[in-house]
Amino acid sequence: MKDQSIDINEYTAIFKALAHPTRLTIAYNLMLQPECNVSKMSDCLNVPQPTVSQHLSILKNAKVLSGYRNGNQICYKVENPKVIKILEQLGK
Repeated sequence: MKDQSIDINEYTAIFKALAHPTRLTIAYNLMLQPECNVSKMSDCLNVPQPTVSQHLSILKNAKVLSGYRNGNQICYKVENPKVIKILEQLGK
Protein backbone atom coordinates (compact mmCIF):
# COMPACT_ATOMS: atom_id res chain seq x y z
CA MET A 1 0.00 0.00 0.00
CA LYS A 2 1.16 3.47 -0.81
CA ASP A 3 1.20 6.18 1.80
CA GLN A 4 -0.77 9.01 0.26
CA SER A 5 0.05 11.29 3.20
CA ILE A 6 -3.57 11.79 4.20
CA ASP A 7 -4.62 12.26 7.77
CA ILE A 8 -6.52 9.03 8.39
CA ASN A 9 -7.60 10.18 11.86
CA GLU A 10 -9.14 13.36 10.44
CA TYR A 11 -11.09 11.44 7.80
CA THR A 12 -12.17 8.88 10.38
CA ALA A 13 -13.61 11.64 12.58
CA ILE A 14 -15.40 13.19 9.58
CA PHE A 15 -16.93 9.90 8.43
CA LYS A 16 -17.89 8.98 11.98
CA ALA A 17 -19.67 12.32 12.43
CA LEU A 18 -21.44 11.99 9.07
CA ALA A 19 -22.52 8.39 9.76
CA HIS A 20 -25.77 9.45 11.45
CA PRO A 21 -28.64 10.23 9.01
CA THR A 22 -29.60 13.49 10.74
CA ARG A 23 -26.01 14.75 10.84
CA LEU A 24 -25.48 13.83 7.20
CA THR A 25 -28.68 15.68 6.29
CA ILE A 26 -27.58 18.75 8.24
CA ALA A 27 -24.12 18.81 6.65
CA TYR A 28 -25.41 18.17 3.13
CA ASN A 29 -28.04 20.90 3.34
CA LEU A 30 -25.56 23.35 4.86
CA MET A 31 -23.28 22.68 1.91
CA LEU A 32 -26.14 23.61 -0.44
CA GLN A 33 -27.28 26.58 1.63
CA PRO A 34 -24.50 28.89 2.78
CA GLU A 35 -25.56 29.08 6.43
CA CYS A 36 -28.38 28.34 8.84
CA ASN A 37 -29.22 28.61 12.54
CA VAL A 38 -30.45 25.93 14.94
CA SER A 39 -34.08 27.09 14.98
CA LYS A 40 -34.45 26.90 11.23
CA MET A 41 -32.74 23.48 11.11
CA SER A 42 -35.03 22.21 13.83
CA ASP A 43 -38.11 23.38 11.90
CA CYS A 44 -36.91 21.95 8.57
CA LEU A 45 -35.87 18.60 10.03
CA ASN A 46 -38.88 18.36 12.36
CA VAL A 47 -36.47 17.45 15.16
CA PRO A 48 -36.40 19.08 18.62
CA GLN A 49 -33.93 21.93 18.95
CA PRO A 50 -31.87 20.26 21.74
CA THR A 51 -31.39 17.20 19.52
CA VAL A 52 -30.23 19.37 16.61
CA SER A 53 -27.84 21.17 18.98
CA GLN A 54 -26.33 17.84 20.06
CA HIS A 55 -25.81 16.83 16.44
CA LEU A 56 -24.25 20.21 15.65
CA SER A 57 -21.85 19.78 18.55
CA ILE A 58 -20.67 16.44 17.18
CA LEU A 59 -20.24 17.94 13.70
CA LYS A 60 -18.31 20.92 15.07
CA ASN A 61 -16.01 18.70 17.15
CA ALA A 62 -15.20 16.68 14.02
CA LYS A 63 -14.48 19.94 12.15
CA VAL A 64 -17.30 19.21 9.69
CA LEU A 65 -19.00 22.54 10.48
CA SER A 66 -18.06 25.89 11.84
CA GLY A 67 -20.29 28.33 13.65
CA TYR A 68 -20.24 32.07 14.14
CA ARG A 69 -22.35 34.48 16.13
CA ASN A 70 -24.79 36.68 14.24
CA GLY A 71 -26.53 38.86 16.81
CA ASN A 72 -28.17 36.56 19.35
CA GLN A 73 -27.98 33.42 17.23
CA ILE A 74 -25.23 31.15 15.98
CA CYS A 75 -25.11 30.42 12.26
CA TYR A 76 -23.47 27.27 10.98
CA LYS A 77 -21.80 26.49 7.68
CA VAL A 78 -19.57 23.91 6.03
CA GLU A 79 -16.14 25.37 5.32
CA ASN A 80 -13.90 22.29 5.47
CA PRO A 81 -12.84 21.60 1.84
CA LYS A 82 -12.45 17.86 2.56
CA VAL A 83 -16.03 17.68 3.83
CA ILE A 84 -17.33 19.68 0.88
CA LYS A 85 -15.61 17.29 -1.52
CA ILE A 86 -17.18 14.29 0.25
CA LEU A 87 -20.66 15.83 0.32
CA GLU A 88 -20.49 16.88 -3.32
CA GLN A 89 -20.17 13.21 -4.25
CA LEU A 90 -23.59 12.54 -2.74
CA GLY A 91 -25.31 14.77 -5.27
CA LYS A 92 -23.83 12.98 -8.28
